[in-house]
Amino acid sequence: MSSDATLKSLYPFLHGDKQDAAAMTDALVESVRQKAAHHVSVFDDFFARNAETLAAAAETVAETYRQGGRLLTMGNGGSSCDAAHVAVEFQHPVTAGRPALPAINLTSEVAMLTAVGNDVGMDHIYVRQVLAQGREGDCLIGLSTSGNSDNLVRAFRKAREMGIATIGFSGMSGGKMATMGLNHCLTVETDSVHRIQEVHLAAYHMIWDLVHTLLADSRGASGSMDPIKKSNGLGGPA
Repeated sequence: MSSDATLKSLYPFLHGDKQDAAAMTDALVESVRQKAAHHVSVFDDFFARNAETLAAAAETVAETYRQGGRLLTMGNGGSSCDAAHVAVEFQHPVTAGRPALPAINLTSEVAMLTAVGNDVGMDHIYVRQVLAQGREGDCLIGLSTSGNSDNLVRAFRKAREMGIATIGFSGMSGGKMATMGLNHCLTVETDSVHRIQEVHLAAYHMIWDLVHTLLADSRGASGSMDPIKKSNGLGGPA
C-alpha cells in the first residue's frame, strides 16, 4: 500500500471521507501498535550503539561536579522542555539520599531570551548566556532533534573556547552537532521527532543515575546503601 493510501485509511477525515466507528477504532489501535513497535526498535538500536558513549558522558558530568563545576542545559521547543527536565533532575533528585547538584537551565529566563532574540537574533540566545553564566570546568548539555539548531551550535563553539565540556543530544543523522567535535554526541538515528525525544528522555535519565553512582563511588560510599538499589526503592519519578 502506498503512503498516501495508508494515510487515507488511517485518517479518512483528512480527505473528506468518513469511516465507520469500528473500522476507525481498529485502524487507530493498529497505529498505536506500529508506533510502539517503532519506539522499541529505535530504543534498542540507540542503546546498543551508544552504551559506551552514555557511560563516558556520565563520567564527564561527574568530573564536572567533582571539580566544583556546574551543569548548563539548553534546547528549543520540545527540547527546551527536556533541557529544563535535565536541570531539575540534578537540582532536585527524586531518590532519597542523593545530593542536589547545581544546574542552570538556560531556557528558563524569558526576559533574557526575548531581549537577545529581539535585539540581536535568536541565534544568540544561548551563546550570550554561556558568556555570562559559564566558566571553565562547567559542562553544557544541548538537545536538538535535528542536531542543526544554530543557537545551540554557536553556544557549543563558545563553550569549547571557554574550557566548558560539551554533550549533545541529537537525532536523524546528527547534523552539525555530530561533526563539530563535541566531547560527546548522542544521536538517535531516526527521522521521527517523537521517537528521538523519547530516547533522549531515557538517555538523560540514565546519565543522571550514572553520575550519582560515580559520585558516590568517589566519596568512598561503600558503607552506604548502593545508589542503584536505592533508586529502585526510595523515592519515585516526578
